[in-house]
Amino acid sequence: MEETPEGTPVGVDDPYAVAGRCDHLTNDGRCRYALDHAGEDPEFAAERRADDYACVVADTEAASTEGEDPDWSRCPHYRSTTDAKECARCGLEEVRLAHDADARPLVEEHHLSYAGAAGTDQPADDRPADAEPSHEITVGLCRWCHTKVHRSFARVDDDANPDPEAIAERERRRSEELSELGFRSASERREE
Repeated sequence: MEETPEGTPVGVDDPYAVAGRCDHLTNDGRCRYALDHAGEDPEFAAERRADDYACVVADTEAASTEGEDPDWSRCPHYRSTTDAKECARCGLEEVRLAHDADARPLVEEHHLSYAGAAGTDQPADDRPADAEPSHEITVGLCRWCHTKVHRSFARVDDDANPDPEAIAERERRRSEELSELGFRSASERREE
């Protein structure tokens, strides 16, 4: 199983198997990285410009007709980060309280691999076993699943149900959210 730089497990054998669509990929199959960050990798940007900024990996027509997932490890600038709205392991949905800025989120970003390491130009299967991950890949995990993944051999793709504590906290937040929507007349508020 892959590990963090600190040596704790990340919950997957191959981060690319769990990874989603590249954050830089536009709906029409173009590479936004080459457009927005051309100065960071001029050679890459020039290659993409010559190919009308087409993504190096994703062939949107082939992927949609054949149902094959692209090999994201082939792109030097691949990045897949989460919106952290739902736990990828147990399905717990995030409920944020707008008026409580100090409240810890229910669903957190969990890194499966980190950007900037060696081995960028090699597919996941061809990299040496001791090679560091080369792309930033994150998924959303609830706090409870996050702990289980890092402190045990729990896997991101396990068939898991939300912890009872997680459900209780989510429902507490939902009831607070609903109480904010309740109507109270000015006279009721004055009496309090």
